[in-house]
Amino acid sequence: MTEVLKSQKNTRPVSPHLQIWRWHVTMTSSILHRVTGVGNTLGMILLIGWVCCLSNGPEAYAKFTALIGSPLGLLVVLGSALAISYHIINGIRHLLFNLGVGLTKEVASKTAWAAIILGVLGGIGMFVLALQALAK
Repeated sequence: MTEVLKSQKNTRPVSPHLQIWRWHVTMTSSILHRVTGVGNTLGMILLIGWVCCLSNGPEAYAKFTALIGSPLGLLVVLGSALAISYHIINGIRHLLFNLGVGLTKEVASKTAWAAIILGVLGGIGMFVLALQALAK
């Protein structure tokens, strides 16, 4: 019996690998939460740059708004808005998990989809507001 276990131990993976796990939305939600946390940290650099340019007078602020108004700048603003929106909504979802709410597989999957959809909608809404602010 011990020899059978030893031979199985040599052929089986030590821990679960991606070949064993089936991809599901809660995995995506977890990864997105981590990625948007890093994105929010990088977005803080953008916010600090805005404040610095704002405090350095009209010329510096005009350069900053020109940079942010460029296609690449708008892409960064959109990414920041999506990251902020998703991270906040999914953070609320995790707070509910900490209270013991929504821990079943079905509810966790539904709330993961809701967080992704609401995060995208909220991010687009914030981006539109940012565009309106830049237009003024």
